[in-house]
Amino acid sequence: MKKIVFALWLGLLAACGAVQAADAGPSVTDGRGRVITLPRVPQRIVTLLPSLTESVCALDQCQRLVGVDRYSNAPAFVRGLPQVGGGLDPSIEAIVALKPDVVLLAVSSRASARLEALGIPVVALEPKTHVDVRRVLGQIATLLGLPTSSADRLWREIDAGVLAAAQSLPERAHGMRVYFEVSRGPYAAGESSFIGETLTRLGARNVVPASLGPFPRLNPEFVVRADPDVIMIGNRSMQSMVPYPGWQSMRAMKTGNVCVFGPEISDVVVRPGPRMAEAARAMAECLVEKSAKRQPGKAE
Repeated sequence: MKKIVFALWLGLLAACGAVQAADAGPSVTDGRGRVITLPRVPQRIVTLLPSLTESVCALDQCQRLVGVDRYSNAPAFVRGLPQVGGGLDPSIEAIVALKPDVVLLAVSSRASARLEALGIPVVALEPKTHVDVRRVLGQIATLLGLPTSSADRLWREIDAGVLAAAQSLPERAHGMRVYFEVSRGPYAAGESSFIGETLTRLGARNVVPASLGPFPRLNPEFVVRADPDVIMIGNRSMQSMVPYPGWQSMRAMKTGNVCVFGPEISDVVVRPGPRMAEAARAMAECLVEKSAKRQPGKAE
């Protein structure tokens, strides 16, 4: 009899464990290396990084967003949502008022500790490479309670778009040496960044080596010495090219081989997310235009 009772007790414990497992929410390991397990699939989400906002919407879950940072402006739906300030240092009060189930933000955001102290779950995700983008899409899909196949399908579409942009380039555009500025400083997109990886896939050569990191701040003299064939400016605050001391001597400046992307395209090219194929097309168009000045068979 005791054996039967013991067996029933074990079975009850197992059943309780199964129920608890079934009731548990999604779990991911975020960019800080922390395992975050939510009590349930989130229905109210605040995003504090434009690429994360776009990723949620690209997975067809825009309706779960209840607030965004001031720079999230795509797709059009999010422009009508409450803004909670900057991504790095947002208004904590504004976020709390929205009663989110989870806040998605950058690893570098200073808001994490304060939000967690108030009992608001935080997931830090900050993609910097193509591999990161693919992983983050999968993590967001998991948080949203979606099958991983939805993120895989989205990544395949992005990757195919980047490949198509690369295949559209004529031979003369290959091998051009490019300097890409993401922010005044100058802060550059290095070889190891998602922008640098896209340029490599387009057949361009980045003058900022991977050894300097994804987005290093450079001495302007570094760029002068590198003397790139093409300069791309993806900083949306720079509507006209404001040269640094000595830059007028560079061949790209002398020949007009400078692509200053407008505000909308700048947003696209500097965000590691669903619109990377569109970014690749914009960079490819720049390379095609500037390579038209090259003499056939002559490397610059």
